[in-house]
Amino acid sequence: MSGLKGIGVSPGVAVGPVRKVINIVSTDAISASPREIFDALNKVGEDLEKSAATIELEVAKEVLSAQAMIAQDPALVEAIAARLDQDITYPDVRADVVAAFGGFKEALLAIGGYFAERAADLDEICNRLLAKLSGTESEGLVLNSPTIIVAEDLTPADTASLNLKYALALVVEKGGPTSHTAIVARGLGIPAIVGCAGVMQLADGEKVLADGRSGEVFISPADSIVKERQVREEALRARAASVTGPGRLACGTPVKLLGNCGDGDGSVAAVSAGAEGIGLFRTELLFLDSVNEPSVEEQIQMYRTVFTPMAGKRVVVRTLDAGSDKPVPYINAIEEENPALGVRGWRLTRTSDGVLSRQLEAIAAAAKGIEIDLWVMAPMINTPAEAADFAKRARAVGIKQVGVMVETPAAAIHADKVLAEVDFGSFGTNDLTQYVMASDRLDSRLSDMTSTWHPAVLRTIQIAASAAGNLVKPIGVCGEAAANPHLAAVLLGLGVNSLSMAPSAISEVRGFLSTVDLATCQAAAQRAIAAISAEEAELHAKEILEGAFN
Repeated sequence: MSGLKGIGVSPGVAVGPVRKVINIVSTDAISASPREIFDALNKVGEDLEKSAATIELEVAKEVLSAQAMIAQDPALVEAIAARLDQDITYPDVRADVVAAFGGFKEALLAIGGYFAERAADLDEICNRLLAKLSGTESEGLVLNSPTIIVAEDLTPADTASLNLKYALALVVEKGGPTSHTAIVARGLGIPAIVGCAGVMQLADGEKVLADGRSGEVFISPADSIVKERQVREEALRARAASVTGPGRLACGTPVKLLGNCGDGDGSVAAVSAGAEGIGLFRTELLFLDSVNEPSVEEQIQMYRTVFTPMAGKRVVVRTLDAGSDKPVPYINAIEEENPALGVRGWRLTRTSDGVLSRQLEAIAAAAKGIEIDLWVMAPMINTPAEAADFAKRARAVGIKQVGVMVETPAAAIHADKVLAEVDFGSFGTNDLTQYVMASDRLDSRLSDMTSTWHPAVLRTIQIAASAAGNLVKPIGVCGEAAANPHLAAVLLGLGVNSLSMAPSAISEVRGFLSTVDLATCQAAAQRAIAAISAEEAELHAKEILEGAFN
């Protein structure tokens, strides 16, 4: 075995010995009554809440909070209770518990969307429950020397609690770019590779080089390979560190570099990373964390925690992006055959109109007294009529800059009409890619079909960006694609004029963009859309953009 290839999700190069993490789950019989199971499940939820409260990393906090909510979901308790007699202590409840979790997981996967994302959490919660019932809970991942951590997968708690003095890199066999390991690793700022088949065949202590940028793992790497990768990485990082201030291309063209966030901690992190504002404030986290609809006053207080650190800067707020594909039962509890195409985003005005009206009221009120440049946009806008309806309602409460997410093929193809009704647009590249390619971005079997590099997706973006340019209206990107320096340059070449990303990605994107001019970005974009696959588009664009760094 000379090398392995996975998906690079957090850039950086690390060389060191492998530390293989193997989760051994006891198969011994577990004697318990239903009441003991429910008490243990509640304790699992409490433990997850405590972990979320003590972990500083925002993305890890969000994941653990979501897991705590699942562990305390009455529907999960009902799924377990349906298999057990309430008045009996069973000699071994393991099979019934695993079966109940399995059935619940299948139901979530069938629903899709946000529920499907959360289905992966059920395995972790089930293992925690069984460990608590059997008294075999582990103390977590303990490191005492510099190592490259290799695992089938890692829990968010394990990943977030790593001692960065010793964790050189993460390489896991499972997961994709949106998996918890990927998200938390990016937040930690250490090299990470996911979806790396065969990595568990490595031996403990074996020396490897992990390139979190390319996704490559070199086994017993030659000194020449180590030097080449390290020199290149150092040059890229030096380039990023040498450029400060507002984003701009080598030719002087300004590019607003913004941060994505979901709460006040995320807003502070964006300021620390040098963001020029917030390009995507995900307001749904407040709703997902509540049993009942947050009051207008509760919303105002939460929104102000994001607005206050951004005084003097732009803040782009996305209204509630939820629906039957997300666990917000007090908004829309109707089960749908295909939630990704159902009542979600702005379409909630069809079923829960008052929720969105109250949110607009709260956003406008929260901005009063804070000197921010407030922009508000709605997700899942599909038609000019929907855009006009949103604009009218937002302006009625005093919001001046009103926009829409361009994340459906209809909105992109019809952008000349849709954007005519509002002041700006923003591409949600995750959903737009999924819809253009008709491929679930959470299905690892379709990973080759869910890349924003695909020429079909890039052409769709070009259509909408061209329409925005003709209307002289700004259009940005707030999806995952903006964090990729090469793809960011291509997007600018297609006509995009602002980029919003995880704060940890801002420095590198800013540094790379400072080395290319607009003409080069445009040339790379044209080569990319002329390609026949995502792989070819990326290769051709990099050939033009990288130059000496290729």
